[in-house]
Parts: sequence; structure tokens; C-alpha cells
Amino acid sequence: MPNTIHSPGQVLNAPPRKQAKPPGPCAMVIFGAGGDLTKRLLVPALYNLATTGLLPEHFELIGVDMADLDADKWRDSLHAMMESFVGKAASESRIDKVDEDTWKRLTGHMAYIRGDLNDEGLYQKLKQHIDQPSDTGGNCLFYLAVADRFFGPVVTQIGKAGLFEENWDQDGKAPEHWRRVVIEKPFGHDEASARSLNASILRCAEEHQIYRIDHFLGKETVQNIMALRFANGMFEPIWNRDRIDHVQITVAETVGVESRGRFYEKTGALRDMIPNHVFQLLAMVAMEPPAGFDAHAVRSRKSDVFSAMRTIAPGCAVRGQYGPGPDGVPGYRQEKDVAPDSAIETYVAVQVAIDNWRWAGVPFFIRTGKHMSRRVSEIAIRFKPAPFAPFEDTNVAALPPNWLLLQIQPDEGIALQFEVKRPGPVVDLAAVRMAFKYADWFPKEPNIGYETLIYDVMMGDQTLFNRADMVEETWRVVGAVLDDWTKEKPEGFPNYASGSDGPAEADELLARSGRAWRPVMDKAEGRAEG
Repeated sequence: MPNTIHSPGQVLNAPPRKQAKPPGPCAMVIFGAGGDLTKRLLVPALYNLATTGLLPEHFELIGVDMADLDADKWRDSLHAMMESFVGKAASESRIDKVDEDTWKRLTGHMAYIRGDLNDEGLYQKLKQHIDQPSDTGGNCLFYLAVADRFFGPVVTQIGKAGLFEENWDQDGKAPEHWRRVVIEKPFGHDEASARSLNASILRCAEEHQIYRIDHFLGKETVQNIMALRFANGMFEPIWNRDRIDHVQITVAETVGVESRGRFYEKTGALRDMIPNHVFQLLAMVAMEPPAGFDAHAVRSRKSDVFSAMRTIAPGCAVRGQYGPGPDGVPGYRQEKDVAPDSAIETYVAVQVAIDNWRWAGVPFFIRTGKHMSRRVSEIAIRFKPAPFAPFEDTNVAALPPNWLLLQIQPDEGIALQFEVKRPGPVVDLAAVRMAFKYADWFPKEPNIGYETLIYDVMMGDQTLFNRADMVEETWRVVGAVLDDWTKEKPEGFPNYASGSDGPAEADELLARSGRAWRPVMDKAEGRAEG
């Protein structure tokens, strides 16, 4: 049988690709219009939606900020930022050029309203603008691209101005126009502050109007975890405590805090990554099959996971801080806006337990850090060994275990490591890997992680967004560790060098149960190092 080569976009016996529908007309108000998030991520994502035909035909972009700008100056500043991304591999936008026709479709209707976020008059001006007759039909998306201390006050002012009001039809089934608000992370700094913020915004808006965003959930491989589990009958029988030994989740970055020292000094690695990004990955792996893929069903199954997670004991958590590395790389305490004796962690490793039928006794090990040896986000599922009695001539103790690897970034894909017989007359086992890479099967589409999420907000789909109870539960899980770390400063900081794999204490966390961290996947060779 001849070999078959599949080009990108050509999949096996696949039905015709479903085409996404463009959203209906709407306006998008960005609070923090002149900020880094708007320029670096939101506007490039909107540009990509325009490129793929998924921006509303009737669309208005409204900027709100303190900066001394008008619509033309704001447009020019955004265009200049887009131009700066052209040809830069390090940029998340990865564009070859700015297509001017696409840019005009995105920015053809723009407005800029200058004002103080704490000034009621600003929201009255915004209301006057939004209430004017327009092609957007009164539909409006409010995006809070501002510091987290403004989340509650801005939502409160939007509510006081009557901007969340939706006129429902006589049957109460659909509003004549919709109003929605997107709130970035961090959503609170602990369980108490998250509960307080939820209470504050729910006094002004209904839960169906609130979109607590986590851009990790916009990445294709994260969404594909559900497809892998629930569209393939081969996995469900082994996706439980009977066949899985443990799960490792790694989110490692090679960069340091760079210009975010002031933010990081108040936040740290645990608050920045664990209750949001990493727990979302865990929930995708651990959730029960939903009754359907609507928002209520999926979010309820994820919420069940968070509710079943034990509060992490301080003894099951390790923190680290990077020190100087080779070639003059500065340590965390030498970074801009960082205290010279800072006790803030830049690395976290924790052991998580889920007390339900499927996962009882299966530990989930999580690690995340900055200035690590490799940039990788990966879920590694280790299976329990098979009985090796028939292979008496094989040194089974030296065999690598079976792993299922879900790589989120930088090279999205799925790999399976298993045992085969070596060629020859002797029955001798060897470990091999089968790997699927998105780039080998599907054409690369412009995506920085926000496109899917912004599109879903415009469509009114909350599936990939957190509910109030979910946020509060994730903070509950890490609460005891946060309390313990607040009470006393760690000894021995910094405790790992920039460019290394983290502190030795993280290895000891797994060693206590006879396990070890799986070496991260080698980007060039597609195999584990070591």
C-alpha cells in the first residue's frame, strides 16, 4: 500500500468544515484604550477577526482613556503598533504586513472618549454616544483592559449610568439589544476579595452578562482536550484512577518579569498563574463528560472539579525565585521595580488532590515559573505500568513509562509514548513515540488566543468563561498556601538560577511519592530530553 502524504488542511475522511458565522452588529468599548493590553493583544485579535471575516459587518470601536487623544490619534497609535509587529517572530501577532483594506474595515467607525474612570460624567458621555441611533443596534461589549483595582468601580459606574439595561421581548426569551462586560484577570487576590468583587459586579449586571476571561482558553490545544477525550472512544475506559498513575502540568517561560516588576511584586507566580490558567488546564483534563457542549453543561462539569479539589496544604507547595544566570542575566531582585530583598516567588510547584470517584488517589503535580530552561506549556499524563511478567529477559525497571503528552505551546500537538519490540530474534522492549502536530495537518491561522474569546462574547457564548462560583472555588483551593506564605519570608531566596529547571525542593515534592518530573519536550527533535 503506497504511503499517503497529507498536506495541511487535509484530514482523514473528514466531513466538510463547519463555517463560523459572523456575529451580529455591535459596538466594543475598550476601557484602557491606550494601554499595552489593547495595543499588543486586543486590537491585533480584532484585526485577525476582520481578516477571517468574523468581525461584525456593522461594528464600532470606542476607546475610553485618560490619554490626551482623539479618534484619529488613537487610530494612528494603534496602526503604528501593528506596523511594529510586522516580520517579528517574537511578536504574538506574527503578521507579514498590515492589510490596509482589512484595517479600514476594523477602524472605519471609531470614537474616543477621554475621561477619568472614577468620574460619573465620563459614563454619561459614553451613554449619550451609545444611545445615538446607529447600525450597531444598541448591542455593546464593554472590555475592561484596565488595572484590576478598577474592575469594581468601572462596572459600578456602567451600571449607575444604565448601560447594562437590556430591553427584553414580551416572551422574555431574548433582549432587543444586549450588553456584556469582559473582565480580565486577576479576578481578586484571594477567596475573600474574589467574593467581594463578584458581589459588587453582580449588583450591577446579571451573570449572563459577565465574561470573566482567561486567554489560555482561547488556545486551540486547550479546547482540543475536550475533543480528544470525548470524541474518541478509546480514551474513556482508561481515563481514571485505575489506569492513570499521575498527571503533570508544566507552564514554563524563558523570560523573566521584564517590565512587569511593579505588578509582580504585588502578585507573584502563584496568584498570576495557578488559580486561573493552570487550573483551567486541570479542569479540562479532569472534568466528567458534559451532557452537551453548551455553556451551562461544560461550566457545571468544570465547577464540579474545582469543588472536589482539596485545599492545598502548605506542605504540598514549593516556591522559588530566580537568581542571576549566565551571560549577565539579572536575577529577580535586580529587575526594575523589584525590591532588593524581595520575597516574591517566580516559581511554584504544587500537588493537587481531587476527591471524587474518577480521580481519588491520583495526584496532579503542577509547576510554573519564569526564566526556566525552556518555554513550554504541556500536560503529561502518566499511565500505570502493565504486568511485565512475560518479558522476563527485559530490564523492565529501565523502561520509560507510558505517557500521553498534550502540548499547548509553543508547538501545539499530542504525542503518545509506549513500548514496542525491538527488531531481531530476541523479545526486547523499547520506548517509542507517535506524535501529532497541528502544523502538519492544519494551515496556520492568525491567532493570539483572544480571537476565539472575543468572538464568543459577541456571539453570547459563555462556555470558555468562568462563572462566579468557579472563581471563588479556585481561590479557596490555594488559600491555605497563600496564608502560610504571607506569614513568613522564605529562606534561601533566590534558590534557582535563571535558565535552569527550578529549585531542588520541587524535585523533592515528587520524590516523596517515588515519582519524578518528566523532562520537557525537545522542540527540535520532538522527544523528551534526558
